[in-house]
Amino acid sequence: MKYGFIGLLLFAFYSGQAQEAKPITKEEVLAKVRESNNTLKMAQQDVLAAKGDYNQTNAILLPNISVSHTGIATTNPLMAFGSKLNQEILTAADFNPGLLNDPSQIEDYATRVVVQQPLLNFDGIYQRKAAKAKWNATELQSERTQDYLALEVEKAYMQLQLAYKTVEVLQKVQETAMENKRIAGNNFKQGYLQKSDILAVEVRVTEIDNQLHYARSNILNASNYLSVLMNDDENQILKPADSLTIVHSTMPVGQLSENRKDILAMHSASQAYKQMHKADQMAFLPSLNAFGTYELHDDEVFQGDAKGYLFGAELKWNLFEGSKRFGKAQKSKAEYDKSKLHIEQYTSESKLELNKAKRSLNDAQNKLNLTELALQQSEEALRIRTNRFAQGLEKTTDLLLAETQFSQKQLEYYATIFQHNYALAYVEFLLKE
Repeated sequence: MKYGFIGLLLFAFYSGQAQEAKPITKEEVLAKVRESNNTLKMAQQDVLAAKGDYNQTNAILLPNISVSHTGIATTNPLMAFGSKLNQEILTAADFNPGLLNDPSQIEDYATRVVVQQPLLNFDGIYQRKAAKAKWNATELQSERTQDYLALEVEKAYMQLQLAYKTVEVLQKVQETAMENKRIAGNNFKQGYLQKSDILAVEVRVTEIDNQLHYARSNILNASNYLSVLMNDDENQILKPADSLTIVHSTMPVGQLSENRKDILAMHSASQAYKQMHKADQMAFLPSLNAFGTYELHDDEVFQGDAKGYLFGAELKWNLFEGSKRFGKAQKSKAEYDKSKLHIEQYTSESKLELNKAKRSLNDAQNKLNLTELALQQSEEALRIRTNRFAQGLEKTTDLLLAETQFSQKQLEYYATIFQHNYALAYVEFLLKE
């Protein structure tokens, strides 16, 4: 089914019966990606999840309040006596030993409001700091994801430009090949060429047709990838509003910045591990919490003729939990140390990647100059051989070789422009703070 759909697209594209290619600018693609890209949306959800974790730590500052309504019926001597006390209906007759030991069934409906207020929880304070650091790290990573997708849009848009430029070059090559075929046919009729020369020219024409087929397929591939980045299900053929040209810029200077978003995110994540380790250490200290209860009692549902309250504070110190806290602190210390090593390793790898990218850009600039020179030379060689071939002074094989070399140099030149522009964009991405 999938291949059939692609085949229909290709057929429509070649025959000119499909919808016209939709012009689009790089700025439009970037705007659509920022608005609709699923990777960005997932990164934003990660930020919201981290924010939710942080908001949960408000529990160490704000009270916990609950309301309940309970109904019981009992003949239990202790519970029956206590229920009467809570309902404030106890009389002197209720102290009869017979009634105390064998009371009648009594019903009690209680409405309770329970308030618990944390006062001093050292471990919770550091857990809150850890959640805040994690939230900050997630935000920074989300911003770096935006930078990466901007680079990916740059690359995908240039791939679409290159695909159209390739088709443009091959169409001109096809026109030249068809003209050479016409000239070869005339020379053959006049007896200047052999049948093998005609066949060689026809093979070259077929070869160019095949290259055009793949080049047009690449337009569809590049269009579809841009549609995926924009989260667009239309699968429309896209056409860049501008052509592939050299981006003139001096070699970007500077070294890897510690303020780059992904590196800052790693430092913030490491800070989160540090705060979690401190929280585990603070778990050895006591905690102080206040509590209070307000109760309404009655022998009827949702009534409350009798009421009372209770409040107090608890200083709690867990002295030993079977070495659980020791192991937890040991684990968080190892995770914190590991995060510092991870930052060091990531920074080293990033510096290496930046140096490689700069060398690649320098190589692309040198290659661009060489391919431009080679293109000019091959174009002049083709012009000379074409003129001589039209006069019957040049071998067919030599003409085909010159024509093939020129088309290859054209395609290589535009591929080198793509490599140069992407290398420049990649270096700027690595240097971006």
